[in-house]
Amino acid sequence: MHFEAEVVRETIDVPPDEVYEFARTIANLPRWASGLAAGVSEENGEWIAQSPMGRVIVSMAPRNDFRVLDHDVTLPDGRAVHNAFRVTPAGDGSVLTFVVLRLPGMTSEAFRKDVAHVARDLSALKSIMEKAAGR
Repeated sequence: MHFEAEVVRETIDVPPDEVYEFARTIANLPRWASGLAAGVSEENGEWIAQSPMGRVIVSMAPRNDFRVLDHDVTLPDGRAVHNAFRVTPAGDGSVLTFVVLRLPGMTSEAFRKDVAHVARDLSALKSIMEKAAGR
């Protein structure tokens, strides 16, 4: 079985290490990841978020030199969704790439909405990072 996928990209005029450190901090997620806007909290060593799907668990990849921000989101039904996300150096700035997968049973319309949602979130991250850097 293979999944349909789309890569959402955003450029940021901020050095990649700064973007990576901000984005990998789970407590910052509600500031730019709108699906987690209700907030996140740490409970028994796990990061719990209130999302439109209900209570989810977010597990971020360990800190790494490649600036990989992959993370798993465990949904209320127990199914884990892997999200491939990274920050790539591009001159003095950064390129964000996020792979959106069309999951089994997902309609084309729902998939397009998911892609658009990720694009909005990456744009919000860009705005926050560039504003903080005075750009």
